[in-house]
Amino acid sequence: MTITVDGEAIPEEAVRFELERLVRFYSEHMSPEQIREQMDALRERARDQAIGAKLLMREAERLDFSVPESDVDERIEAMVKNSGGEAGFQTQLVQQGLTIEMVREGIKRGRKMDLLVEKIAQNVADPSEADIEAHFEAHKDEYDRADRAAAQHILIQAASDSEADRATACSRLEEIRSQILDGKDFSEMAGIHSDCPSGQRAGGSLGWFSRGMMLPEFDQVVFDMDVDELSDVVQSPAGFHIIYKMGHEPGGPASFDDAHDQVRDFLRHVSRGEVIAGYVNDLKAKCEIEVKD
Repeated sequence: MTITVDGEAIPEEAVRFELERLVRFYSEHMSPEQIREQMDALRERARDQAIGAKLLMREAERLDFSVPESDVDERIEAMVKNSGGEAGFQTQLVQQGLTIEMVREGIKRGRKMDLLVEKIAQNVADPSEADIEAHFEAHKDEYDRADRAAAQHILIQAASDSEADRATACSRLEEIRSQILDGKDFSEMAGIHSDCPSGQRAGGSLGWFSRGMMLPEFDQVVFDMDVDELSDVVQSPAGFHIIYKMGHEPGGPASFDDAHDQVRDFLRHVSRGEVIAGYVNDLKAKCEIEVKD
């Protein structure tokens, strides 16, 4: 699919980013099965949001909101901390082909768009308690809690689909697993060996996720494991994994108190989204947009 706004192409990565953001958001309000059923609609919405983001960014640049350098410095400091220090941050810049000046400029652009969105939605009222309760009662089943797990993993991908390369990858992971059982730190080993970005970024941590969100082969193993258990080697379409289960929360019906903040945030998001969509539609009317499959 090719999307252009006044002749300027929108990268496919921008659409994927919006789709991933939508899936993350709606995963808090829908079951994995509902997400899968709505995937075509979510893809179409992601395309529209990528166009909207492009238009909002252009408008934010035109209005030239002021972004203090101190705000940029704070964001850079947070990125350095999340990278494990200055050396890790510099390594990530090299891997991504970025310079510190490019990162600073990207932060400024993003902050300008945030300021524009805040201005557009500044008069949107929060949902009333009556609206929150009415929505919960009408959609109670959607707020049932699914089983959740927290886990780390180490992923090793084969160099090719040949049996020899797959056997080599599996054998390598078996050796890593043995070293962990002998006392090596899982997070450290993930940072050194894992082919998943979570390895260097977070010691292999995938955070909390609901049943059904991961690949089926991975999902089944995680939810059958005990907390603090290390799995055997697990094969999935992504490659070979070993998994360490960090936590588990059983699912069940949600009470209104449990779901209150989630429902409030959802309704707030919808209201803000409607106002922003109206603003974006006005911007769309002033430009030429082409979408080609």
